[in-house]
Amino acid sequence: MQRRFAIIGHRAPSTGRLNLNDLAGSSGRMDVLCRAVNAALFLSHGIRQDSDITLHLQGGEGPPRRIWFEGSKIRGLHPDERAIAGRISNILQLPPPVAGMMEEVTTGIWHDSGDLSTTLEEWGKEEVKLIVLDAKANLLSSHPDLSQQFNQNIRFGFFLSDDLVFTPDETNLLDENASRYSISKKWLQGHMAIGITHHILDTIKESSCE
Repeated sequence: MQRRFAIIGHRAPSTGRLNLNDLAGSSGRMDVLCRAVNAALFLSHGIRQDSDITLHLQGGEGPPRRIWFEGSKIRGLHPDERAIAGRISNILQLPPPVAGMMEEVTTGIWHDSGDLSTTLEEWGKEEVKLIVLDAKANLLSSHPDLSQQFNQNIRFGFFLSDDLVFTPDETNLLDENASRYSISKKWLQGHMAIGITHHILDTIKESSCE
């Protein structure tokens, strides 16, 4: 079952060169996004073939940029923050393609100048089940139709923010297009939320195969 993740980096620069020695400071909390990539894609010994993640970089002086890591195709990426940040830094020095016209930079890694609205529109057209992870909402594990939808091969797309809350405009966009569910009644760090979401969906997948 394919699952997708999208995370907003409100201060993460969309252009320039990252300071790999200061991902949490001068790089706009890029450390949060790199940990999200790690959690979304990597297993102990390999990469998940059923998971993608899109980073929305909205800081700095340039236009917004999306970077899409495609789990089923990506090659040569290592599961540590510095290695992931190095790939991102290389991309930030390239001019971003037009929004909605993703360009493959290296195998399995794409970028464009899209933003949250672009992702919502694309995923909506692809009939992805859109979910915002929100600690105040009902538990995802209690979703009445989750197992059934999983067995019908419905794709799920999960939206998270970095260490900042969604802006009012982002909240309005998400509420117009997505449902809200939680994986904990506590506000977890993004990479932990992704890991728990994987666990919930993996458990459903294993149960459906018995």
